[in-house]
Amino acid sequence: MGTRKPEDIRSIALISHGGAGKTSLNEAFLYDAGLISRMGKIEDKNTVSDFDSEEQKRGISISTSLATVPYKNKTIYVLDTPGFADFVGEQRCAMRVSDGAVVLVNATAGVEVQTQSVWAFAENFETPAIFFVSKLDRENADFEEVVRDIQENISDRAVPIYLPIGSELNFKGLVNVLTGKSYMYKGDGSKDVTEGETPADMADAVAAARETLVERAVEADDEMMMRYLDGEEISLEELQGVLRKAVCSRSVFPIIPGSGTGNIGVYQLMDIVADYMPSPKDMLNRAALKGEEVVKITPDEKGPFLGFVFKVMVDPYVGKLSFVKVFSGTLTSDQTVFNVTEGEEERISSFRFMKGKESTEEKEIVLGDIVAIPKLESTTAGDTLGTKGEVLQFRPIHFPQPVYSVAVLPKSRADEDKLGTAITKTLKEDRTLSFVKNPETNDAVLSGMGDMHLDIMLSKIKERYKVDLETRTPKVPYRETIKKTARAQGKHKKQSGGRGQYGDVWFELSPLEKNAGIQFIDRVVGGVVPKNYIPAAEKGLREAAQRGYLAGYPATDFSCAIYDGSYHDVDSSEMAFKIAASLAFKKAMADAMPILMEPVMNVEVKVPEECLGDVMGDFNSRRGRIMGIDSEGKLQVVKAQCPLSEMFRYAIILRSMTSGRGTFTMEYSHYEEVPGEIARKVIEAAEKERVEEEE
Repeated sequence: MGTRKPEDIRSIALISHGGAGKTSLNEAFLYDAGLISRMGKIEDKNTVSDFDSEEQKRGISISTSLATVPYKNKTIYVLDTPGFADFVGEQRCAMRVSDGAVVLVNATAGVEVQTQSVWAFAENFETPAIFFVSKLDRENADFEEVVRDIQENISDRAVPIYLPIGSELNFKGLVNVLTGKSYMYKGDGSKDVTEGETPADMADAVAAARETLVERAVEADDEMMMRYLDGEEISLEELQGVLRKAVCSRSVFPIIPGSGTGNIGVYQLMDIVADYMPSPKDMLNRAALKGEEVVKITPDEKGPFLGFVFKVMVDPYVGKLSFVKVFSGTLTSDQTVFNVTEGEEERISSFRFMKGKESTEEKEIVLGDIVAIPKLESTTAGDTLGTKGEVLQFRPIHFPQPVYSVAVLPKSRADEDKLGTAITKTLKEDRTLSFVKNPETNDAVLSGMGDMHLDIMLSKIKERYKVDLETRTPKVPYRETIKKTARAQGKHKKQSGGRGQYGDVWFELSPLEKNAGIQFIDRVVGGVVPKNYIPAAEKGLREAAQRGYLAGYPATDFSCAIYDGSYHDVDSSEMAFKIAASLAFKKAMADAMPILMEPVMNVEVKVPEECLGDVMGDFNSRRGRIMGIDSEGKLQVVKAQCPLSEMFRYAIILRSMTSGRGTFTMEYSHYEEVPGEIARKVIEAAEKERVEEEE
């Protein structure tokens, strides 16, 4: 690749709703840059970016791929991200390290739910962006309608820099509204393009679009704006300069029509990226932490080396690859690198400049480079890399909370032995996954962003680590509590030759407020229960409470006072008092109006307005409560509370109900009483399971 200068580096993330054509566009980039001899197709399973077996099997992108594209004496790093909401973590990681974004909008569908979501990333990171209106060569494609959609629902700073020539199946070219030059394509995916002048029937439209673009661009420069308002002629070179300034400052978001599969408008898009998008030196100073202090990192190639790990991938041949963006300084392959986050020194074997799964090696990386470094053992996504002694750390990536869970069960003892290693390695690759052993239900719960997400991860685990897992719906972590005060005696007396067993306690159970736990109170007077047996009684109570009374779920939020009892000089023991405490607990629970409690979740759902009625009706059927409704652009935001037991398959239901246009988040809120009929079914099911286990 030769020596790269930071000012000649560009990095862009391709982001969109699923199915907008990111992978096809990436193929066109590589083809037009001469890196591949022909464009691959998703249906043929031969694209550069979708190289994973799961991607090829399903025909969708599931992880971000990196391609290093030389173009016009510049180096463009292209991050092709998945478009489906299940893989939002991959989108967020790519946006964290890219200096620009290309937002694809399907010309036949317009702005979709996930388009809004990925745009929020661009806003959060203050990322300059270009809108690529894709699939304009399809039936029902409407460029003008999509432009209005973008301006109304995303940003009114989005303005066309090119206009399409022809429409739908007759879309064959585009006109640069700034220069008036036209570019005609064959539309067959070839590189052949014919340059000409603006078609006569488009002259007025091009002139109007030029005026709008120029008006927007000059707002980024006060002097230029005054000259424009004074009617002074501004040269094309000056306009191009001020347009770059406007794009870099996010005053203008250029819109360009095109087709990835037809390879129409791709050269022009690459020109915009090369000529108008920021280099790493143009970007805002990045925030880092020095302890609690926030420090701004200047993008300086002569400064100390600082890199950020945004992705980890396990390659079956190379092993672990850590993907790094350089935010300061340079680094050579004969140096060691220091993982500031983990406090570990790592040895560098090489720097890999990626093209999908293929790569070339270089000995040096500079400010703005995005590369893969093999075999960094202690490094994971979100870590900061520097040189030894470095204390500055970039803020970690904020990942969304998982919304879909399954309990996993190894099919064999061999699978059980290998499960820990497989899960640990998988979690390092995908930070939107979580895996916990629920102590209340004893379930091993794998959670992610949706059923597709987990299905793919389980398939990967089976293929890569030879671990076969069964799944089922996780058990609900119900709890038990009481509604009134009750007293009971527990006496354990056994005499069967030799030393006997004797323990006797009186308990008083009383309800407490939510989240109070269990409070044990010693009210024994006169030594009727010796002090040395009180801890055993408490231990017996707590063990019994853990097993519950109604359905085997932990009992909580009550006080237990031991106030009376008796003992035997010879036969009493700690074990006898533990058993007596267990008996007293069960008897007291029977009279204390025991109830079953269930976890209730805070749920926030974003859906198009036409789906609002269905979503609200569905919540009513799930025993949910609507807490409020807000608007966010074209979307309606429903805030609700709903029992966890009703939410396990909600990700699937919502996707079906909204045709994939709805998204939601969920977090724990509180516990509340289970309605009588449902509680009865839970108790019956628990009893049936207990009997089956005993048999």
